[in-house]
Amino acid sequence: MTTQTSKATLSLTKIVPLAFAAVLGIAIISITGHVQASALHDAAHDVRHATGFPCH
Repeated sequence: MTTQTSKATLSLTKIVPLAFAAVLGIAIISITGHVQASALHDAAHDVRHATGFPCH
């Protein structure tokens, strides 16, 4: 019985991160699909400056 429990736990530990990554990816694509291009550019530009990455 312990082998069945460990197999179920193992498959659950693989499914949860995969499901989370899929939901996060769909959310990012959905959000960026509805935002104006200038807003995305400004957000990326601000992140570059905040991390010290030269972008000019």
